[in-house]
Amino acid sequence: MNICVFLSAADLDERYTGPAREFGELLARGGHTLVWGGSDSGLMKVVADAAASEGGRLVGVSVEFLSAKARTGVDEMVIARDLAERKALLLAKADAVVIMVGGMGTLDEATDILELKKHGHHDKPVVLLNSAGFYDGLREQFLRMDQEGFLHRPLTELVFFAEEPVGALAYLEEGAGQQ
Repeated sequence: MNICVFLSAADLDERYTGPAREFGELLARGGHTLVWGGSDSGLMKVVADAAASEGGRLVGVSVEFLSAKARTGVDEMVIARDLAERKALLLAKADAVVIMVGGMGTLDEATDILELKKHGHHDKPVVLLNSAGFYDGLREQFLRMDQEGFLHRPLTELVFFAEEPVGALAYLEEGAGQQ
């Protein structure tokens, strides 16, 4: 399975690097391919290093203005013209999506992927990995949107919240796409 991971390119503490490392290792041990933003910095580097250390296949999709930070020595690297093309390419190359902690870019990617799924443009499983409770507030907002009728599909059809990397991968491997 090609698993796209959206996450920060920032250097963060162990509350976030630990789960990124663990997920990268589990992904590769499971025989899956890491599809990610292609950066060789921050959490993006952590997840890619972990997957590579376990013999995993790496497919990066960077963007022209960040290409100087792109990881070298990967199985495949695509350089998109802009962020919109990058998101589209990442989704096209993925069988499933895992959203880890991140800033505005990660939040943009998460909401874009979920909006596309809501409207039936894809039906790939999407997991929000809620490391250290990072997405507790977002989960509450999504639940409110669901309860008040803004999502047009039940939240449980759009996204699965996992608290640990092992739970995120187990959800994907256990046929999450048949929601």
